[in-house]
Amino acid sequence: MIVTEGLSKRYPGVTALDRLTVSIGPGVTGLVGANGAGKSTLIKLLLGLAPASEGTSRVLGKDSATEGAAIREQVGYMPEHDCLPPDVPATEFVVHMARMSGLPRAAARERTADTLRHVGLYEERYRPMGGYSTGMKQRVKLAQALVHDPRLVLLDEPTNGLDPAGRDEMLALIRRVHTDFGISVLTTSHLLGELERVSDHVVVIDGGRLLRSEPIGGFTSSTTTLAVEVTDSDTHPSGATALHDALVTAGVTVRREGGQLVMVDIPPGEAGDRGYDTVRDTITDLGLGLVRMEQRRRRIAEVFSTRADGATADPSHPATPAPAAPAPAAQEGADRRAE
Repeated sequence: MIVTEGLSKRYPGVTALDRLTVSIGPGVTGLVGANGAGKSTLIKLLLGLAPASEGTSRVLGKDSATEGAAIREQVGYMPEHDCLPPDVPATEFVVHMARMSGLPRAAARERTADTLRHVGLYEERYRPMGGYSTGMKQRVKLAQALVHDPRLVLLDEPTNGLDPAGRDEMLALIRRVHTDFGISVLTTSHLLGELERVSDHVVVIDGGRLLRSEPIGGFTSSTTTLAVEVTDSDTHPSGATALHDALVTAGVTVRREGGQLVMVDIPPGEAGDRGYDTVRDTITDLGLGLVRMEQRRRRIAEVFSTRADGATADPSHPATPAPAAPAPAAQEGADRRAE
């Protein structure tokens, strides 16, 4: 669906994208990075709305540098910022966007009605958009991105400004775009937890550089956590402390959480099987009672934050020194200049 090779975008004093090479297939892909990481710049380059400083990008097999108009005919785009004319009803605006995408008038009106119904705005379609809530405006922007039945939609911070309930509803809509209509999605966010809920694949960028790109399971499969709760005994008045210390001595990565809860990091594969055996045998050797032992999959936000902090590292993804990144405010300003 999307392929970039050595893609860079530079502004005076700021590198918004730095030799980004990544391949994105069908499904729902989350593009995550802090504000100013280069997410909006990447979308503009993919759509042919801004020229790259170097490198190439292809969307649906077409070159972004020379075939931007053809790409935009097959791709929907939901911009981050509020760009809706306040005095125009939603139905009129979405019909206009459908016509701009090449649909005949009758087809544009039919598609507009269907799309506004899909995003939950059918009953409000004749109201001027200036009276809409933030959540309703985000839904209009999603509707205009979908109205011409694209193969791919690019959503720039679609949950921006929404309350928790609004975020949940928008995320459900995004997932349905793919499951119900077969449209692939690239959605950006600076909130990892959001993307974990809807994405099949996650791309992480920082300072315009690629940090990681892989299926969602790859972020968590190597970081399964075993939650173990044990009782105390006459020999060990604090069973959790005894278990923790014994596992540390055995070379197991472990930490305390709460009173009697011991959290054990379990690697994948055969090493993980040995980890389970070590925990079980240690509890038996200490003569402790087992209250519960349950497997938890760590959230992607936890995996990324610990790796970013350097507190833990996945040996299958060794850390590499990164060059100093420009200040986020400066990068964000550069992104906005590309609009």
